[in-house]
Amino acid sequence: MTTLLDTLLDRLSAAPRLWNLLRWLVEAGYQGEQLAIARELRPWAGDQRYFLDLGCGTGAFADQFPAERYVGVDPSVGYLRFAARHRPGRYLACSGQALALASQSFDAALICGVLHHLPDPIARELMIELARVLRPGSTLLIMEDIPPPAGDNLAGQLMHQLDRGGHIRDQAAYQAIFGPDFDLVRAYTMRSGICDYAVYVVIRHP
Repeated sequence: MTTLLDTLLDRLSAAPRLWNLLRWLVEAGYQGEQLAIARELRPWAGDQRYFLDLGCGTGAFADQFPAERYVGVDPSVGYLRFAARHRPGRYLACSGQALALASQSFDAALICGVLHHLPDPIARELMIELARVLRPGSTLLIMEDIPPPAGDNLAGQLMHQLDRGGHIRDQAAYQAIFGPDFDLVRAYTMRSGICDYAVYVVIRHP
């Protein structure tokens, strides 16, 4: 049964500008994610790598990458229209399970807050497709929602209850869906604003 809160969240998520503002506020300007991107992907290292942002939404992280070598992918045309008007880079509307991209065409990729919206079979299909478009040895940075520690971060506990993703997993469950094409390099947790994340750095098999 749809509640008043569900209806309100549906309306917010359907309005890219409002949704982007809400996320920016609760995640303290995305400082945690931006630090992780800089540390793990090093997008301004002076090389010529091509970067994929899978599930880019409104393009919140596009300006962390060189515009001429950034592609944001999302199934929401409304979000992508907003991103194209306000963020640098190139954008593509398609499903993560069927990327309209050439094989081995990217050197690094970002997935932030996507997998916890997907059941295991679809998440595994996405990882298989991602392995196809990444070159061997590419770095993939995954940041996914996790429950806040018990008794800690009360605001985050409330936000966790409001999250629309129905597949928030523990760390072992997230790692289980990465599949055989990726090797886990390191995993840790972080807090961005009031949101708790598990961070995974994985490498596409050479």
